[in-house]
Amino acid sequence: MNRQTFISGRSESRIRKTQRWIERMWMFGLLLAALLLFCLNLDSPPLLNGGEQTINQVAGELTTTPLASWQWFYPTFGDKSYVEDPPLLYWLIALAYKTGNDSTWITRLPTALLSALSVPLFYGIGREIFPSRQNALFSSFIYLTVLPVVQYGRLAIADSAVLCFVMLMMVCLLRSRRDLRWSLTAGIGFALICLTQGIGLGLLMLAIGLIFIAWDTPRLLRSGYWWLGWILGIIPGLVWYTLPWIEGQAFLTANLIQESIQPFGHSVKITRTLTGYYDYLLEFLKFSVPWLLFASYGLGLAWTHRNWGWAKFVLVWTGVYGGAVCLSLIGSPFSAYSLPIYPALALAGGAQLAAVWNSPRSQSYPRLWVLGLSLMSLGAIAATVYFLLEASGSLLPVVSSSVALTFAIAAILVARRDLQFIFILFWGMYVSLLLLMTSPHWIVS
Repeated sequence: MNRQTFISGRSESRIRKTQRWIERMWMFGLLLAALLLFCLNLDSPPLLNGGEQTINQVAGELTTTPLASWQWFYPTFGDKSYVEDPPLLYWLIALAYKTGNDSTWITRLPTALLSALSVPLFYGIGREIFPSRQNALFSSFIYLTVLPVVQYGRLAIADSAVLCFVMLMMVCLLRSRRDLRWSLTAGIGFALICLTQGIGLGLLMLAIGLIFIAWDTPRLLRSGYWWLGWILGIIPGLVWYTLPWIEGQAFLTANLIQESIQPFGHSVKITRTLTGYYDYLLEFLKFSVPWLLFASYGLGLAWTHRNWGWAKFVLVWTGVYGGAVCLSLIGSPFSAYSLPIYPALALAGGAQLAAVWNSPRSQSYPRLWVLGLSLMSLGAIAATVYFLLEASGSLLPVVSSSVALTFAIAAILVARRDLQFIFILFWGMYVSLLLLMTSPHWIVS
């Protein structure tokens, strides 16, 4: 009796179950690695002046207010309505205060957890746009070890918390190409962005998503069910922004919208434009090592393969958001508003490293990689000497020595065309960041 048909069916089912199990294990592993990196030593140093201390006070006032109070919808700072940021982060921190003590660790915990959760969500983005798991993993490892993502992701500020919701919106937007029901969750992600960072960032990320869909899957723009999911999803954010207007406090709605779009629309005086660009560029290069070295080649790879979905996604995200940052010079010289550009660069870098991994072993690597990694290693050695002289007794010399060793070994391996340089960079950067986070100097300036 021929039973091959039944065996084949069982085998295919078993393969699908194995693949789902592998995906969950990778996501769980990335989440554990992120939790360790984002939640370690959160209580040192103390809350920063300005942003963190203000959020701490606003959230603290909410804990003494009944849940049904108007103040929970529109928090106050002292006796005045506080409209600098939407209230979602204040809600999360206030709820954390109700379950634990009002401490530095508890204040930063909600944003640290959200930042850690953004890593497996980012892996989901990679699995949606790349044909292989390898690309998604390389991109996720880059995203996990980008210094600004880790540094700001541990602070109690809206700029770090919003990354999780950006990842949520994007992964659901990508999945809605296969299942229209995911547009509802994408709309919820958009609403959460608006309730955390403001309508300005929300509209910018929505524009990125819509431009990509128009380029990659234009049929969705003609789908009423797809748009219905978005409309239903954004209702919570829409209610919060319009409720003061309904209650006769239109001035509050105007202030909320103005504050949320101000970082993306403020003008820069011509007299300081060149200086602003120069300072921002230096800070961006400093914070992006070593991954910008590979992401730049990844952007070139994306342009070459711009007919592929992943390339379209990377080019649109990088071009639109990067253009917004450059035109508005968000922050001086560097601001956490720039954080959403790093996921796009991580995708580009991961695609480039995966292409190198799958290329013929005889193919040489760009000389710029050897030169760049060597210069980075020398810079880290110089930093080690400086820290030994100026910061004796701290962990900073150990951190810079770890970075120098990582870059030096990676440069040697690249020169030898040894693919192990990829794992050396991933592991070395992760260990170096762990060492930095155990010290009280992890807030780098």
